Amino acid sequence: MNFVKKSLLGFFLLAIFFACSIEKSQTEKPNVIIIYTDDQGAIDLNCYGAIDLITPNMDALVNSGVKFTQFYGAPVCSPSRAGLLTGKTPQRAGVPGNVSPTNPRSGMPGSEFTMAEMFKDAGYKTGHIGKWHLGHPTEKQPNAQGFDYSFGHLVGCIDNFSHYFYWNGPNRHDLFRNGEEVFYPGQFFPDLLVKEASAFMKENKDNPFFIYFALNTPHYPYQGTPEWLKYYQDNGVEYPRDLYAAFLSTQDDKIGELILKVEELGLLENTIIVFQSDNGYSTEERAHFGGGNAGVLRGSKSCLFEGGIRVPAAISWPAKIKAGEVRNQFAVNADWMPTLAELCGIDLKTSSLDGKSLVSIINDKNSQSEHINNFCWQHGKQWAARSGNWKLLGNPSIRFEEFAPEDSLFLVNLKDDPGEMTNLASENPEKVKELKFQFEKWLERN
Repeated sequence: MNFVKKSLLGFFLLAIFFACSIEKSQTEKPNVIIIYTDDQGAIDLNCYGAIDLITPNMDALVNSGVKFTQFYGAPVCSPSRAGLLTGKTPQRAGVPGNVSPTNPRSGMPGSEFTMAEMFKDAGYKTGHIGKWHLGHPTEKQPNAQGFDYSFGHLVGCIDNFSHYFYWNGPNRHDLFRNGEEVFYPGQFFPDLLVKEASAFMKENKDNPFFIYFALNTPHYPYQGTPEWLKYYQDNGVEYPRDLYAAFLSTQDDKIGELILKVEELGLLENTIIVFQSDNGYSTEERAHFGGGNAGVLRGSKSCLFEGGIRVPAAISWPAKIKAGEVRNQFAVNADWMPTLAELCGIDLKTSSLDGKSLVSIINDKNSQSEHINNFCWQHGKQWAARSGNWKLLGNPSIRFEEFAPEDSLFLVNLKDDPGEMTNLASENPEKVKELKFQFEKWLERN
């Protein structure tokens, strides 16, 4: 009799344990990882149309959730990162252009409320791993912007083995952990990033965490592994595409290693992973004048044509988001902050964001973008205004191309002309007037 009672009690307690475990798994906060790549071309993934690349890990990640086909960053690195982390336009976030490595006044003001601060206030452990490029003074570094932990470089790029910044003045070492300089000479920087992120996840696996995993790949200097470089050269991929492709497939390996670690820790099901490039591929001299690919899209990094600002982007959450979904709605990187807040049940307590939650679009392919009738960009003298499929570019500029004076206002219809090759301004003066007015009103707010 006592045995029966004890057995029943044991089963009862076991049932309570499993019920509590199920309830906890359903209510616990999801972890969040943002994988932000650097200068990756608009179609430089197999799942976005590349036919000469090996990118199985990124493809699997994109296909495990919702893939966006009209997603936008900024034309260069710093503004894109500021928009991501503040949910604002780069102009309103105080970073209209790339941060200078020598100007202490340059960078994202400490007064900005960041995504890291949002998560930290909600009880998350927050980690920045990788590239920063949002300011060098202590008050503008990651630890002052909401990150509990930070490892990476502050400037726009470094050599991946010496961790030195070799441009714009004296060569200088640039690798820091929580504001303190650290040295790992000869160790491959992308390997260090995976190692640091893995340790952070292991340490915080019993608490919700947010990781901003800001890869410096495939940004120059192109330093892919010898195995990938040999593969692309053996398969006839020409210079400089071979160098870029080798670095991109190396990036794919590292993303695969990171996701494998999430899985090994038993965290994959309840981890939201956002994937995005910051801007288009580079055609700078140090990038061998190219290597990336934007497909039919015109332009590249530093311009406001689609090739400079339209980027691959996706979100995955195995527990809640259906795999294999595609969304064609217009979206921007500032949207991630309110989107993640809503998905994680966080009250943002602010209405000053330019980003809009994408949750309705993620859940319903027929939901409308809140941006489509009014969005603008500015980069130096260049500007662009978009409304529906219409886009007006002011003072357009593309490296190695010249524009006639009559093309200083360049109107396109993206539905009919995704490559932005035909200027329709002279045929549609009222549309030009409308979009120019839209940009002028945007300037007043920014």
